[in-house]
Amino acid sequence: MKLKRKIDIVVISDVHLGTYGCHAKELLNYLSSITPKKLILNGDIIDIWQFSKHYFPSSHLKVIKKIIDMAANGTEVIYITGNHDEMLRKFSPTKMGNISIVDKLVLNIDGKRAWFFHGDVFDLSIQNAKWLAKLGGYGYDLLILLNRLINWFLLKFGKERYSLSKKIKDSVKKAVKYINDFENVATELAIENEFDYVVCGHIHQPKIITKENKFGKTTYLNSGDWVENFTALEYQFKRWKLYNYNQDKLIPFHADADLKEKDMNDIIAAITIVDKSVKKSINLK
Repeated sequence: MKLKRKIDIVVISDVHLGTYGCHAKELLNYLSSITPKKLILNGDIIDIWQFSKHYFPSSHLKVIKKIIDMAANGTEVIYITGNHDEMLRKFSPTKMGNISIVDKLVLNIDGKRAWFFHGDVFDLSIQNAKWLAKLGGYGYDLLILLNRLINWFLLKFGKERYSLSKKIKDSVKKAVKYINDFENVATELAIENEFDYVVCGHIHQPKIITKENKFGKTTYLNSGDWVENFTALEYQFKRWKLYNYNQDKLIPFHADADLKEKDMNDIIAAITIVDKSVKKSINLK
């Protein structure tokens, strides 16, 4: 029997299920290696903006089924809506069993206040010109698709993965400024509202950093993504750490054989049953 790591809180974001950039198989392996008390999905898990009925591979469906199974086995799953899955905001707040949908979340964690939200609220391009943001999303998806082809060749010849989008973000001054502004606004608001932690996603930049100003201090955390970084946040033993899939040497031993062998019709049926239950729950309100 495979031993799974027991974790108090796990935060993942920006999975973008339904796009070519999503690394669902790697995420499925990670989820199969852990048993969290709380699983916080901090936005952009399903990419409804770019959803196409022509592209939703079995590995993407298996991630959804895995999360449902985790909830059925006792994990509290909290889905915080993001901009790419903003359609779910009309169902917020909703709770069904161990699964809930919210727009933001405040938790008391070992005596400290934590503020969770996706982060698109800070993005003026999304608030004021959604069509432009969506166009940028398609361009980003094409870039990631090209990057996957490059990485296929690199891995085939024993080389390490290379991130084109990360290289561009790190080298373009406007991108660097945007990321810094995002972090500064989030931390200033957190300090103003006396939060010890502020936990975001959205910008695909995994980080844990403590920031301070004359009014106080807070710890900024970003869970990164499962498009280019393959990262998550984990809280255990009263401390946060960044998990990086690429640095996990034990992960090959945790592939979920049960889901790999499960018939796709069973997976679709299970998800459909849950979907109908959610609709019924909403109609009863």
